Amino acid sequence: MEKTYEPKKYENKIYKSWLHSGFFCPEKSLSQKKTFYSVVLPPPNITNKLHMGHALNATIQDILVRYHRMKGEKTLWLPGTDHAGIATQNVVEKELKKEGLTRHQLGREEFVKRVWQWVEKYKSLILEQLKKMGCSCDWSRERFTLDKNYAKAVYTAFLYYYKKGLIYRGPRIVNWCPRCETAISDIEVKYQEAKGKLWYIKYPLKNPKPQIPNFVTVATTRPETMLGDTAVAVNPKDERYKNLVGQKVFLPIMNREIPIITHHLVDPSFGTGVVKITPAHDATDWQIGKEKKLEVINIIGPDGKMTKNAGKFAGLTTLEAREKILEELKNQNLLEKEEDYAHNLALCERCQTPIEPQISTQWFLKMKDLARPAIDVVKKGKIKIIPERYKKIYLNWLAKIEDWCISRQLWWGHQLPVFFCQKEQGKIQNSQSQTQNFVVTLKKPKKCPICHQCEMKQSEDVLDTWFSSALWPFAVFNWPKKTKDLKNFYPTNFLSTAQEILYLWVARMIFSSLEFTKKIPFKEVYIHPTVLAITGRRMSKSLGTGIDPLEIAEKYGADAVRMGLIYQTTRDQQAFKFDERAILSARNFINKLWNISRFIEMSTKQIPNPKPQTSNKFKTQNPKSKTLADRWILSRLNTIIELTTQKIKNYQFGEAIRELYDFVWHDFADWYIEIAKHEIRNPLWQSNSAERQSKTNIINILYNSLLVILKLLHPFIPFVTETIYQQLFGQHQPAFLIVAEWPKPNKKLINKKAEDEFEKIKELIIEIRNWKAKEKIPFPEIKEYQIEVPKKFILTNREIIEKLTRTKLILKGTK
Repeated sequence: MEKTYEPKKYENKIYKSWLHSGFFCPEKSLSQKKTFYSVVLPPPNITNKLHMGHALNATIQDILVRYHRMKGEKTLWLPGTDHAGIATQNVVEKELKKEGLTRHQLGREEFVKRVWQWVEKYKSLILEQLKKMGCSCDWSRERFTLDKNYAKAVYTAFLYYYKKGLIYRGPRIVNWCPRCETAISDIEVKYQEAKGKLWYIKYPLKNPKPQIPNFVTVATTRPETMLGDTAVAVNPKDERYKNLVGQKVFLPIMNREIPIITHHLVDPSFGTGVVKITPAHDATDWQIGKEKKLEVINIIGPDGKMTKNAGKFAGLTTLEAREKILEELKNQNLLEKEEDYAHNLALCERCQTPIEPQISTQWFLKMKDLARPAIDVVKKGKIKIIPERYKKIYLNWLAKIEDWCISRQLWWGHQLPVFFCQKEQGKIQNSQSQTQNFVVTLKKPKKCPICHQCEMKQSEDVLDTWFSSALWPFAVFNWPKKTKDLKNFYPTNFLSTAQEILYLWVARMIFSSLEFTKKIPFKEVYIHPTVLAITGRRMSKSLGTGIDPLEIAEKYGADAVRMGLIYQTTRDQQAFKFDERAILSARNFINKLWNISRFIEMSTKQIPNPKPQTSNKFKTQNPKSKTLADRWILSRLNTIIELTTQKIKNYQFGEAIRELYDFVWHDFADWYIEIAKHEIRNPLWQSNSAERQSKTNIINILYNSLLVILKLLHPFIPFVTETIYQQLFGQHQPAFLIVAEWPKPNKKLINKKAEDEFEKIKELIIEIRNWKAKEKIPFPEIKEYQIEVPKKFILTNREIIEKLTRTKLILKGTK
């Protein structure tokens, strides 16, 4: 072995050897077991490079995949990427902007070609990054959510839902981005604290009563939307306005009569306690409007400008309209006051444009019947969510779920399999006895079945990205075909994902899988902690807090990044602050492991043919000749096998690597190897028969302990462990650590008495070392040290105590 471990020198070479071996493919398993273990990679968006959260999640999955592969199970980790509709379209539009172009100038067909060019570049880049991190995916099964077979699954699902009466088209309030010109999901809306104003506007009463004000004052942060008001509301428990409920007011400027109503969603502490209700431009108002059967008046269009319903303000931007409306209110003496007000401004995550909630004709998926079985499987424990607290979040979201808006006004994505008749009068009846001017079909009709004349035009809308990714656990196995992979690897065993997509992705995969396959998609869901910047802020390039895991890997090695990330986690934590010092510490540990291995390699040269144990249950030669130190390290080793196995099973990855770190560095290196150095210092040929037997036993313990250590560490730091294994153990079968058998603890060697006795010896050695340091006695200088008459095991190990402390022990009361 070379003097130092250089990650750059070994990592690419090792990864290529894994690829060449074929062991990432479950069919190449050396095991005769018939059990299968499968994980599907949460497909990263093809928008850019991987971030630190991706690196953590990939490491977590790879730990489990490598562990189960070593357990002899036919293990599949299926990789892939997501087309990420709005996110990808947005980044490509930004690229076009640099060229002075817009997508509208290119046209849809040319724009989509440009996006495919982006896909080819970044899809391969992202997959290469995963390989750099050591991910042992079966790359021969790689999938993309817009590839031909996957698209077939998406359209099959849409047609199925539609025929079942679960998909419908109609108007509803949505999050609308005027710049992207599309509806967007809740997760694509980000909130930013903004300093604004709260305006107090007088709404005149239609029939004022004597001795009370002839108006009610309404507080609002958006006076431009008042043109679409169809009511004002108070809380039913608010005694201040009890006598006004049921009366009518005149809507300022528009001079339209609107009622005063009550609703429990009105906050009495906001402003005056009287709020305006604009069903077309506020989600809460939409809900109130539905319940109270209020008129819906859309006064802001898809382009963010005022519509003809806004009267003389039509064509203005919302901000221009606001200024003119406020000016007119002042002129009419209807603006009572304004005050500073901080509020959360809803922005499009992709382009930072303020969201305009508005009524839009979209496609929706009915959720009530789909949600019920998805609730049941989690309540009954058929799917386990870890940590437990996320189970409540999941169930609450499904219990309150609204119909899902599945259409987007984008150019990139799965275009809806919907074809419209081009004749205005063309209408047919659907299965719900409603008239419609479209048909839903997987292929464009050669002849319009509605007017029998026109060439039908396909809907320009695309499906929400989450609709296609909801099919991921089974569509990757070429569903709806009944493939061998679908039979063997579905349902999958495990999913690791981020907390922010628990309901937007995980819940949707669960109800989709139950609906289409009648099976759960996975048995366990692990919600990994969020990686924050050291300051506690979220990691973001725009905030200057983003860190590229590949840049860190270039500096310290991929193993150090993997181990350093995992080391900072605990299973149930919500987030942790990324600290580069943990990566540095991991790199130091890897160097320590390399040095340990070099020492053992040199030590084994004293034995003609050292052999690793063929059984995965640890044994040693000549058990009767073992010293207390031997019995102690074998007990600790078998305990750590037991602990590591259990903690990986329980998804306690951080806890597992911290235990391994302490065992390897402190127990094995600091104590047993230091003792071994004294015991095997002289060559075997200079030793007598008893000494040779003892030394041979120690060397075998070192050699086989290292083999176990490499196996236990391999899921966490695969590159360095595989490198050491191939140099020290590769001449034996199997040739690759990646498929070596996972160790089992030999419980007969777990010896609590030996551990307790050795701990007392360690305490005595530390006591003597501290005494020499306190007295400023140079460590190499041998000094006498008096101790009370000790227990027998101390006397038995007197020689090693004296060697490790450079002292001569004197029993009190003796000369």
